[in-house]
Amino acid sequence: MNGSQHILAAFHRHNISTVFGYPGGCIMPLYDALVDDVGVEHVLCRHEQACALAADGYARASGQLGVCIATSGPGATNLITGVANAYMDSIPLLVITGQVPSGLIGTDAFQETDILGMTLGIVKHSYLVDDPEDLPGILEEAIDLAQAGRPGPVWIDIPKDILLSEIKASAPACTEAPPADCPEIGPALAMLRSARRPLLYSGGGVSLAGAEDRFRTFAEVSGLPGVVTLKGIGNAGRNNPNDLGMLGMHGSRAANKAVDECDLLFVIGARLDDRATGKLDGFAPNARMIHIDADAAEINKLRPADLSLRGDLNAILAALTDAIAAEPLAIDAWQKQCRTWHTTGGFRAADNEEPLAPITGPAFIRQLSGITGDDTVIACDVGQHQMWVAQYYQFAHPRHHLTSGGLGTMGFGLPAAIGAQFSDRTRTVINVTGDGSFMMNAQELATIRRYNLPLKLIILDNQCLGMVRQQQELFYNNRESQIDLDDNPDFVAMARAFDIPALHIERTDQIRRGIETILAYNGPMLLHVAISREENVWPIVKAGASNKEMIDEPRKTNSRKEQVA
Repeated sequence: MNGSQHILAAFHRHNISTVFGYPGGCIMPLYDALVDDVGVEHVLCRHEQACALAADGYARASGQLGVCIATSGPGATNLITGVANAYMDSIPLLVITGQVPSGLIGTDAFQETDILGMTLGIVKHSYLVDDPEDLPGILEEAIDLAQAGRPGPVWIDIPKDILLSEIKASAPACTEAPPADCPEIGPALAMLRSARRPLLYSGGGVSLAGAEDRFRTFAEVSGLPGVVTLKGIGNAGRNNPNDLGMLGMHGSRAANKAVDECDLLFVIGARLDDRATGKLDGFAPNARMIHIDADAAEINKLRPADLSLRGDLNAILAALTDAIAAEPLAIDAWQKQCRTWHTTGGFRAADNEEPLAPITGPAFIRQLSGITGDDTVIACDVGQHQMWVAQYYQFAHPRHHLTSGGLGTMGFGLPAAIGAQFSDRTRTVINVTGDGSFMMNAQELATIRRYNLPLKLIILDNQCLGMVRQQQELFYNNRESQIDLDDNPDFVAMARAFDIPALHIERTDQIRRGIETILAYNGPMLLHVAISREENVWPIVKAGASNKEMIDEPRKTNSRKEQVA
């Protein structure tokens, strides 16, 4: 077998059935091998960035390894943003690029770039294959490494001549993973039992560890009030009465209040990023902290932990659940207090009762949440709509909420939705986007048409870069700069140009009909939703400020502060 055939053989060994890519000169031998392979579905996106983001969405929705492929030079550099996005959110990706022939490396050959040098900071590991006989072993190592421990992208750059070379070496035998370990939980239990106001703080690490069910059982049995990061939304499910929702910059006043008042912060699979914590000096000032994380580098990185645990999260949660079930925590008063805060300071945007009134983002998302089924996957872009989804959509599972957390990549949502749809053709997948984000990867409408994906596309269109406009309004004396998008194309006509039916709505009384129409349609469909240019996301914390300094919508400032003070 030549190098290209070895790559496909590795895909088969590891049950990799879907890859996203775009061909070109130096990766062409792999594409030639694909002609004779019937076990791997190659998805042709229309831009390499979309290939990487689709592989990312596939991995998030399925819990499996995402794979993207591109050629050298611009093909490889176009992957970079998508790979950085996966790295920031710890998503397992295998990235394979072609490189110029070995003898031309370092000569500034056509479409030669030092892609490994460019990407050192956004991958777990990278390889430049310089010996054909090393390729089978590198493939095995890379596939394992991308998914082991804290997941992330691994990049293999392969010169064209090595893709064509006959290789005698075989893949090394797979080694069994060591048995899951569980550290001593006694000290953690002692801290939980001594705390009067313990708070559960969870993030995306729960789903990355495949511990969603164990976490939910632990949350229910322990009765711990809980807050979540943007990537942790859905961890507690829809019906946990102690779930306070998202904390941080656009979190609820209730969630941030609970963090401020707790005496023990029990952190699971979260890295204490600045969007969640605000100014660290003012974050959970009265609390000791237990930190459970797969990555030792995150322990004590931003805030020293009083106790840290590393090991198999499923095993840790199972042991904690059993111990607490045998001797429940005495936190009734704290639970009651947190539920009161949630009632008075949670997200409670009312639906507009005026049928002819303009559509608001929160009202639309609340109706969307109420109409869609529990198994629906929502892939968001970045901007105001992203926060409205985080605030008002009730997710039943963390893998149903796909969003760019660490990097904040506009244009993420549409390719990610494509990837999620390929992970399960029967599932309802919806891309909720804004007009600015949609235009970043609008060419992927062609991918939807090519594969007849039943994706539902919702554009919340305010004719501007809404989140930038909001920050300019609040923090830059309302000096608007380069945020107008009032020359947007006709999105309905644009969708129809790709043979995708589309519908426009602009009044409150049209919301339900619009949502039900696209959900009922047997195929892809776009819903264009006109919303006000002046609408803001509330609450908000100014970057660098403490979460205690939340700014509410002006007309509600006094009442809300009184309610949760």
